[in-house]
Order: sequence, then C-alpha cells, then structure tokens
Amino acid sequence: MAARGKAFVVRLDLRGVKCPLNWARAKVRLEQMAPGQVLELTLDDPRGARDIPGAAEAEGYVILESSARDGLFYLRIER
Repeated sequence: MAARGKAFVVRLDLRGVKCPLNWARAKVRLEQMAPGQVLELTLDDPRGARDIPGAAEAEGYVILESSARDGLFYLRIER
C-alpha cells in the first residue's frame, strides 16, 4: 500500500485484449478501487486506446495520462 497522501496505483496489463473487452476489464477494476486511486493500463489495441478515455470520462473517471510509445499505449485513470 502506498504511503498516506500518495495515490495508490493499480497496474493492469491488457495487451492482447481487444476492444470492447479491454474497457470492460478496466471498468471492473476501477469499480473495485477506492476514490483517489490510479489505474495504469498498458494496451496494444489502438481502438481501445482511442475509446477508453472517452468511456472512462463518461463514467466520471479522470484521465491523467494518455501516451503511446514502442507500439504500446499507456493510460492513467484516476478513480
């Protein structure tokens, strides 16, 4: 567990999981987390990387980061 005052980070590797299943898995994990915690996603599906931020914001989550490098996509979503 992270120190008090720092966000607790949960990492979820969704490489090989296609949209919309990758969002479904991320959403289940987010629902299990406490407010203020951060979910870090690793994806290799461009569609998921494009669609997940909008879906997450529509559910009331905050996108902290969305980046791509070396053929992978990285998202940080705050619960």
